[in-house]
Amino acid sequence: MINIVDDAEKKPKVSVVIPTYNRAHTLDRAIKSILGQTFNDLELIIVDDGSTDNTIEVVSSVNDPRIRYIRHDSNQGANAARNTGIKTACAEFVAFQDSDDEWLPEKLEKQVGVLEATSHEVAAVYTGFLRLKGDEVTYIPGDHISKKEGYIHQQLLKGNFITTQTVLARRQCIVDCGMFDEEMPRLQDWDLWIRIARNYRFSYINEPLVRAYHTQDSISKNMAAYDAAMGRIIAKYRDDYLRYPNTACRILRFYALIKINGDEIALARKYLWESFFVKPNIKSLVSLGASLFGSKMYLKLWKTWLNWRNSRFF
Repeated sequence: MINIVDDAEKKPKVSVVIPTYNRAHTLDRAIKSILGQTFNDLELIIVDDGSTDNTIEVVSSVNDPRIRYIRHDSNQGANAARNTGIKTACAEFVAFQDSDDEWLPEKLEKQVGVLEATSHEVAAVYTGFLRLKGDEVTYIPGDHISKKEGYIHQQLLKGNFITTQTVLARRQCIVDCGMFDEEMPRLQDWDLWIRIARNYRFSYINEPLVRAYHTQDSISKNMAAYDAAMGRIIAKYRDDYLRYPNTACRILRFYALIKINGDEIALARKYLWESFFVKPNIKSLVSLGASLFGSKMYLKLWKTWLNWRNSRFF
């Protein structure tokens, strides 16, 4: 059953948003993992971003009045689809699921308990998750993340460790912080968490309550989009980064590596110089020197250094 009416007498506690585009073959698993939650005071908003497969038939086959189906006339991207869901949601809390991933049954129950027990200074609670890639299973976030909850703005500037599917957030906090940036070609979740973390705290449940399945058509394979998104992150949050020179230096060196990998050696040097001026350091100078030998030699030296560093600890 598909319910597209927004006049329920009793608002649910949680709105779950699934953006989907031509993922009918995996959508059923995601839907069942949500409707099978031990916490059932929820609505499930499925935003079909202009699919051309049998998505609507898959949704129609599920007989549950908690499902609401919204369809975009054209493909607008996952960010726009999530924002459509957020705008439509009528619950206090909002969660997100991808059409090819899976929640464990107690995820929402545990997260709702945390948010209800904390003040409004806590905007969101996220959980650990298992990334499944063939036979390889990885638990994220790893132990290298030193601060996983509280005010984690600086930690998030270093890199993202919160995936969208693991989050339960106060809807109003997301709206107040501008929702998802629809111009971001990638890293849209990281972008939103950085903005939220400027003014709010995060809570963390150290359990793998989500299974994220790595697929061959994953957007993570699009390095051009990743490059553009990283550039946008650095530009948008330049002032944030400059508050933490060590973090700014590291992210600029990392972006330089992306540019070198794309054979944009002149731009790479620009970011390496900037990393040095932000925080004078040997690594940036050595990287600048290595860049004089060209992209291929730089990457070879980089891999040699990584292998040497790893051999000291493993």
